[in-house]
Amino acid sequence: MERFGQDTWEKLSSLSGVQDTFMTYTVYDDLLTLSLVQEACSLLDVSADVLLKLFGEHFFLFCKQAGYDTMLRTLGGNLVEFIGNLDSLHSYLALSYQEMNAPSFRVETTDDGKMLLHYYSDRKGLYHIVPGIMEAVASEFFDSKVTMVVLNQSEEDERTGKKEHVVFLVKQINKACKTANQDESSDRWVGDCRCMCMILFYILCNKQCFKSSLTSSDGCFIYFPGSPQCTFSPCYPDKLWLEEKAFCHAFPFHIVFDENLRVRQTGVNIQRFVPGLQARDATLNQYFTIIHPQVTFTIESIRKFINSQFVLKSYKDNHTTLKLRGQMLWMDSLGCMLYLCSPKLRSLLELQDVGLHLADLAQHDVTRDLVLLNQQRLAEMELTNQLERKKEELRILSRHLEAEKEKTETLLYAMLPRHIANQLKDGKSVQAGEFEVCTILFSDVVTFTNICAACEPIDIVHMLNLMYSKFDRLTNVHDIYKVETIGDAYMVVGGVPVPTETHAHRVANFALGMRIAAKEVTNPITGKSIQIRVGLHTGPVLAGVVGEKMPRYCLFGDTVNTASRMESHGVPDHIHLSGSTYRELKDAEFNIQERGQIEVKGKGLMTTYFLLENQLLSDDSIMGREDGGICLYKERLHGQSRKGKEEKVCKVLSDTEPRVETETKHRETPSDGITAPDPARLDTIAPFAWDITPPYETNASSHSTPSNNYKSSLCVLL
Repeated sequence: MERFGQDTWEKLSSLSGVQDTFMTYTVYDDLLTLSLVQEACSLLDVSADVLLKLFGEHFFLFCKQAGYDTMLRTLGGNLVEFIGNLDSLHSYLALSYQEMNAPSFRVETTDDGKMLLHYYSDRKGLYHIVPGIMEAVASEFFDSKVTMVVLNQSEEDERTGKKEHVVFLVKQINKACKTANQDESSDRWVGDCRCMCMILFYILCNKQCFKSSLTSSDGCFIYFPGSPQCTFSPCYPDKLWLEEKAFCHAFPFHIVFDENLRVRQTGVNIQRFVPGLQARDATLNQYFTIIHPQVTFTIESIRKFINSQFVLKSYKDNHTTLKLRGQMLWMDSLGCMLYLCSPKLRSLLELQDVGLHLADLAQHDVTRDLVLLNQQRLAEMELTNQLERKKEELRILSRHLEAEKEKTETLLYAMLPRHIANQLKDGKSVQAGEFEVCTILFSDVVTFTNICAACEPIDIVHMLNLMYSKFDRLTNVHDIYKVETIGDAYMVVGGVPVPTETHAHRVANFALGMRIAAKEVTNPITGKSIQIRVGLHTGPVLAGVVGEKMPRYCLFGDTVNTASRMESHGVPDHIHLSGSTYRELKDAEFNIQERGQIEVKGKGLMTTYFLLENQLLSDDSIMGREDGGICLYKERLHGQSRKGKEEKVCKVLSDTEPRVETETKHRETPSDGITAPDPARLDTIAPFAWDITPPYETNASSHSTPSNNYKSSLCVLL
């Protein structure tokens, strides 16, 4: 993420087999690491060695930022000492990270002065990380530039046989080396002057000379009269002033063994915990195995890694297992190896499990302090681990909550208009609004009552669900608002809640789509396609949110009743239009046929029409099946609210095409008051049973009431 960005990591974590989060104190399988490297190289189109080297540089900076800066700086005064103490650092970190499987490093200097870095690891193919780390260390701590070249890569026989051994040739160049001889001479002259001034100071002050040396500010060692030596030379006693018994008690955990690994001497506590070492001709490898460095248990291998910290583990004896950690010292005159060690313990619990007490550790042994300090550190790590896990759980819960919130909002927006729903979510009251003009559609299923009487309820549910699902999809295609479904009645409106100029065009195309979709729904009685009646009316409405529990966005006004009458007085498989809707569509691309005057319940005589087809749009366009999802409408928002609204970029409905007006010959009105269409002009109408039961109760005397005197506030109360 730091080098390539958050988006790159999201792409990588989305791949199969790669998880998106990692916990600090959790151990992960090496196969996941190798999979990550492989997928990252494929995603970034870089080689593995380049990626791993970049990671090595980043890992060094990460360790510094994680609080290990001071610890890393104090590992050594130069690069060789730094590398030589890396194993000791890993051993210390293993106290906290018990399952850490760190690599091992060994520096070798050849006869011609070349520096070789030996790298041992259980993980194959990750050695390119090492140059990245070493180059960053050399540049940051020692102001030098390092180049590393792989000389050899093999399976290491002297280790367990499964470890990778890579030998690097290391070339180090100091960046701040002097290039001008004059500057070097000047610095040397200043240093000499400082040394002489200090010597004269002591002479003039008649101070007694010290036999020890002082150090000047520029790093020079200064020796005074009485101290003729120029370098430190240790002094050894003629004999060892330490008796054998005192040595074994002072170092209770030590082992002396010869070239054949035969045990020659042990500390008192080693004898207590591993009594078998007291037997004659007992060998060390009979009771211990080398855990770190992972070398074969021979004197030659041990001497090769003599500068490393050795960890030995006893074979299980009863229920206790003892781990020792310490230093190997070769005694050339005796031909023996001295292993000065202490128990490797991480906590007081491990101390108790082994059967030791703090009193069993020598007072000069820092293991006491390490156990106590690490006990506190382990407690802090456990708290950090719990906090990190809780944080990850909260992140997952937050992600799930966001997904559930999206589902809830989707359901809410399906029930209410988006801007109305947002106002309700914010706790605001929604004011009722008056719309000057809109187009309302009602539809129902022909002979639905007979179907319900002859079928099982589940069949009715399946039929309506299939039909309404198709209708709901069409509302998205033509961007109209679904008001409600009551039984087999389906109600939509165009121009509400967002006013549009093409409200009638949208609802008309939707009605044509309904008729197409209904042919894909089977009547469970006859096995044929169902038939629907559709009615449209255009006029003003009042709209608002009704109710607190299950609030609904409802429409009020006589326009709602008239649209319902257009549906109930319609003809099966036909789209019935009122005169106001006809006036909205007559100059467009629709093929409309006049039905004539009919007696409408509660309205009196009305001239109505049938919508036959859209002459410019194919069935696939109306159903929204064409590729590319072409939008069918372009318009400004209707009325005063259109100012400042963004225009939709859609396909323009052409108003320049010639309008086809069809003259209709009126047939005699049947006794039921419904005028049948001219059979010469319309498709053959299949036989049907009349089902014009009005969806709302009305006064029987309203049939004779003139339409101009009929004032109804009856509406869809949802």
